[in-house]
Amino acid sequence: MKEISISQIEGFSVGHAEDEAARTGCTAILTPAGAVASGFTPGFAPGSREMDLLKPESAPQAIHGLLLAGGSAFGLAAAQGVVEFLRERGHGLDVGPATVPLVPAAVIFDYPGNLSGGRLPDAAMGYRAAAAADQRPVLSGPHGAGISARSGKIAGHDLSSPSGLGSFGFRDGALAITALTVVNPLGSVVNPDNGRIISGARRPDGRLCGRREILKLLREQSALGEKQAQPRRGAALEAGHTVLAVVGLNARLTKLGAYRISRMAAAGLARAVYPAHLLYDGDTVFALSSNTGPEADESWLGALAADAVSRAIVNSVPAWR
Repeated sequence: MKEISISQIEGFSVGHAEDEAARTGCTAILTPAGAVASGFTPGFAPGSREMDLLKPESAPQAIHGLLLAGGSAFGLAAAQGVVEFLRERGHGLDVGPATVPLVPAAVIFDYPGNLSGGRLPDAAMGYRAAAAADQRPVLSGPHGAGISARSGKIAGHDLSSPSGLGSFGFRDGALAITALTVVNPLGSVVNPDNGRIISGARRPDGRLCGRREILKLLREQSALGEKQAQPRRGAALEAGHTVLAVVGLNARLTKLGAYRISRMAAAGLARAVYPAHLLYDGDTVFALSSNTGPEADESWLGALAADAVSRAIVNSVPAWR
């Protein structure tokens, strides 16, 4: 098997744009010829745009780009820049009098790492990310939408750990399957091979919290929120935190098949983040296929996708890259 990233699947490209001073950014995945796509949201506090068109029953059968961004709900504005970039080049859904690029988007809550003072991902930043898109391997780390992402935020920003953008994928014969993640959870990152916590919530002495300590923090945070006491700590649960995952593959899929893959791939998120899918997490999983590769069993693809997602999350941790 040959290791690859989502940008190396035929018909796909990836670009980033960042504001180093503001510590926020976005990542554009372009599929200008169209990609069969769907998505699943296991989190309870998502920030997203045009998720309805990804439903299996929705009429559009393909999308032309996908935007991941920081800035919480404000960062969704960056998707318009990707739309404009594609529109200028004639890519999109032909609706007669116009060609309309379909570009869903999802965001993470990157405050207070984002010290922008109002500078947030916008259409101009989204356009720059789209213009930078190419087929070079995607590098894991503090890039694009993951520039200020952190894990273990249940302990508060000061006791969380750097994470960022993670990438993993491979070719097995004619099949290509990949994952790209933006890792910004309340929970900590876990090695799925042995269940060991490798990054995330830390004690004041810098050591990583164990599972029981994390659950204690969760209970304390919930109680503090109910009592409206110590708002800095109690607010950690309420602020909003998210892991975004994009599974990119070339297997021949229907839109319903892509939806099934996104649901199965969400299992990989839960394997690599502890605890996952909490009330204020906005976890969202997308599945995109170029439909240029072989036919394959969806259960097998879903198992591979879940593994790719967990590996990509682990690769977001600096010590593991």
